[in-house]
Amino acid sequence: MSTGTESRTGIGSDTGTTPGPVAGTGSGPAAPPVRRRRVLRAVGPAALFVVLAAAGWQLMAVVVDSVLVPGVGDIAGELAGIVVDGSFAQELGITVLRVALGFALAFVVAVAAGIAMGRNEFVQRFGEPAVLLGLTIPGLVWALLCVIWFGVGLANPVIAVALSSAPALALTIYQGVRSVDPDLLEMAHVYRFSRTTRLRRLWLPALAPSLFAGARLGLSLGWKVIVLVEVFGMSSGVGYQLNNAFAEQNVAAVLAWTLLFAVVMAVLEYGVLQGLERRAGRWRKVVTV
Repeated sequence: MSTGTESRTGIGSDTGTTPGPVAGTGSGPAAPPVRRRRVLRAVGPAALFVVLAAAGWQLMAVVVDSVLVPGVGDIAGELAGIVVDGSFAQELGITVLRVALGFALAFVVAVAAGIAMGRNEFVQRFGEPAVLLGLTIPGLVWALLCVIWFGVGLANPVIAVALSSAPALALTIYQGVRSVDPDLLEMAHVYRFSRTTRLRRLWLPALAPSLFAGARLGLSLGWKVIVLVEVFGMSSGVGYQLNNAFAEQNVAAVLAWTLLFAVVMAVLEYGVLQGLERRAGRWRKVVTV
């Protein structure tokens, strides 16, 4: 009887079965340090860059000692004033709406053109000059032409953003289509996949990196052009406020509006695009070496 009892009570240690978590062993509190390390790895490098950039600018402001190079404190004061009085939210909303409409138009046209160029040689030859021309024309030219053609209406900034963003986006998608594995295309043809299945299971996963890369490039070009359009031909928006600060020779305000503009881009990149990209590419194998 004693032998049977001992064998039953010794199962946990003799057979190597791992016991469940025991309160007070330290396995529970280990999670917060892990999370902190992950947050530091994700945010630390960017935060270090911001600190070093601010320190470098402050050093330059002290060395130059000129009203044309305001210190970090003066820029921070302008930042606080713009945010507190509500002008930033109002002007930013107008600018974001213009960029969103222009980028949506460019995205629809560029996706259709890029896929067609990648799948059809005639369309490729036909579209290459247009893409090359669009890439070589500076955003300033698009801004000036749209101000002349469309005046101060909503069509002006929307078309300017679309014209500046579409060529780069179309080229990125075209290259993504050309890089799709031909074996996958042959397999889809042999098994007679429907167009919906090919779109969901083949084209969208294969083109996701190109779509996100093109979106980043298109949005960056669109942000630059919208500022030019608002500087030259609009009476509202972030570009209009930048122009007012420039007219007043208020360098701190120019830098404050520029930094707030950059913060918006950072929020779009880290808060929207990267999250969507991780979700779209969660099926891909992560390299750990």
